[in-house]
Amino acid sequence: MRLLLIEDNRRLASLTAEGLRKAGFAVDLVHSAEDASAALAVAGFDAVLLDLGLPDADGLTLLSALRARADTTPVLILTARDGVDDRVRGLNLGADDYLLKPFALEELVARIRALLRRPGAALGMVLQQGNVAFDSAARLATVAGRPLDLSRRELDALELLLRRAGRVVSKAALENGLYGFGDEVGSNAVEVLIHRLRKRLQAAGATAGVQTLRGIGYILTETPAEAGGENGSGESGGGENGE
Repeated sequence: MRLLLIEDNRRLASLTAEGLRKAGFAVDLVHSAEDASAALAVAGFDAVLLDLGLPDADGLTLLSALRARADTTPVLILTARDGVDDRVRGLNLGADDYLLKPFALEELVARIRALLRRPGAALGMVLQQGNVAFDSAARLATVAGRPLDLSRRELDALELLLRRAGRVVSKAALENGLYGFGDEVGSNAVEVLIHRLRKRLQAAGATAGVQTLRGIGYILTETPAEAGGENGSGESGGGENGE
């Protein structure tokens, strides 16, 4: 899941972004309302974490503009403003949740996941296809109940594909969901990542597999890819950038 963190305190922003990435999120970090508006204009996010005390605008102004254009992306306000009036105004303008600083990273992660589990949002608790399951709270993938050993990036890719199981996911959509603006992404990073994930699923005896539709994208179905085959993907087994 991809998050936009808007926070002008650079040390806090860096620490928060690092913690969220370790929790399995792709995080883009900006420090001003202007940069936030630019990011929202060019990329899709699953949730926005919004500081109110930005250097060039009040965060509530940015929130109001977001909702005025019918953007329903979940917004969690992060702020030191502890007045009831501030909280009420933020919620009335369209914020989905409100967390006071200082906060524990564990609580922030729990609140984000709770937001994304709401009806119509992106995050379910347990995802399953065939005998492959993913517990989003524990960040654990299993095959027939047995833990599946995956790298963080492989786990993120499996989660994204499970959320869209049975539907084609384009390479661009995978890149958007897995990598932030600052990540170095090689031209074949997605192909290599899917190649490795497919092999791990096959080796574990998964009854779901990732198929490549050349020139279109990838699809996770209950018909596994044939062992040793790439379904016409033309992928190589080299290293992945940005892992």
